[in-house]
Amino acid sequence: MADPDQGRSATETEAQQLERLRFLHHVARLATTAQTWEELLETVVDGTRDALRADVSSLYLLDRDGTRLTLAATTGLDRYQIGRARVPFGEGITGRVAAAREPMVIPDVRADPRFLWVRGLDQRRFVSSMLSVPLSWHDQVVGVLNVQTERPRDFRPEDVEHLRAIADILAGIVEKGRLQREAEAQLEQLRAIDEARSELIALVTHELRTPLAVVRAYADLLSEEPELDGRESRFPERRAVRAGWHQGAIDQIERLDRLVDSILASVRRVDDHPVELVPTDVHALLGDVAGDLDPLLRQHRLELRPSLRRLALADPSRLRQIFEHLIENAVKYAPPGTAITIDTALVEGLVRIGVADEGPGIPAEWRERIFEPYARRDTQTARGSGIGLFAAKRLAESMGGHLWVEPADPAGARFVLAIPAVVAV
Repeated sequence: MADPDQGRSATETEAQQLERLRFLHHVARLATTAQTWEELLETVVDGTRDALRADVSSLYLLDRDGTRLTLAATTGLDRYQIGRARVPFGEGITGRVAAAREPMVIPDVRADPRFLWVRGLDQRRFVSSMLSVPLSWHDQVVGVLNVQTERPRDFRPEDVEHLRAIADILAGIVEKGRLQREAEAQLEQLRAIDEARSELIALVTHELRTPLAVVRAYADLLSEEPELDGRESRFPERRAVRAGWHQGAIDQIERLDRLVDSILASVRRVDDHPVELVPTDVHALLGDVAGDLDPLLRQHRLELRPSLRRLALADPSRLRQIFEHLIENAVKYAPPGTAITIDTALVEGLVRIGVADEGPGIPAEWRERIFEPYARRDTQTARGSGIGLFAAKRLAESMGGHLWVEPADPAGARFVLAIPAVVAV
């Protein structure tokens, strides 16, 4: 005749196993459903306490330096101590479990000298028995999961295995969550640093405007000569030298002005000023830019190859800035006396504008890097600031265009800007 108590015990065991399986499934599902990191850990420790029929459940995570374990979540103890209570690695039950990577059962905490009482967290009248298991991920200990009871309890092997199963699932969830949070924190720090850098550069360059204007005014005053009123100058050579000095000073001031524009364009968000795309005569705009940059081009030959009238859908001011950056870049890197050639073409609904020089060219490994902010490739002819090309690429992309560099024929570099043609709209 079957023993009814034995049948009842078997039924209870099956029910407990089913309950544990349900909780393990719940823990795994939390990885994708929890709204916040804190909610995830709190739910896990709450469920762990209930699943093990304990009074306290606590999760400690090993700090990145591997010296201490910090309380990350708890239920049944003072939640104020989360993030504050710490246990040295290798000390106390929690620290020893982390160091040994093996579970530990303490039937009577009060009588065990290995237990480390944490001021403000553990209470001698409260904790009686304890079960502690490590959280391991890829052979690395990431934390320790504890359960404690008010009354003495002899934790059974199945209790140990149950808590280990929870810890195994939780270890991966915790480590991936920590890595994600750390990556987000680092990204936020980098973003803050970049914003601070941009604000500082923008402030400094903006403040340069006033002294540059003052210097130009004084340069104009110093260049003034008395009117000759039809008389010949007694010192024509000296007047010519002064005029040359004045023109040289003005050229450098204008160069600084363009540099300030480049810096501001590189740090300013493109969205700060809405783009206004209108039909733009590319050839006419190129002629205007060439005229404005004539002082800069005195040592080079600018060849604007004739072509059909090209209308592009662009923001004229941004398109002008791109050409200024490309022409100035060509002047910096091309030897004096060489040609800078500009050509246009219509290719598959896009207006392509090429700016080619006869300089040293750009190696294949640098053809993407030169568009990165503050990337500089120094040559025998010039040293770049790493700003102009970055700003030019951003301006091109803001208008739906694309900017790249390719080898020029027969030598040098050719920058190509492709923007939508009006006929393709």
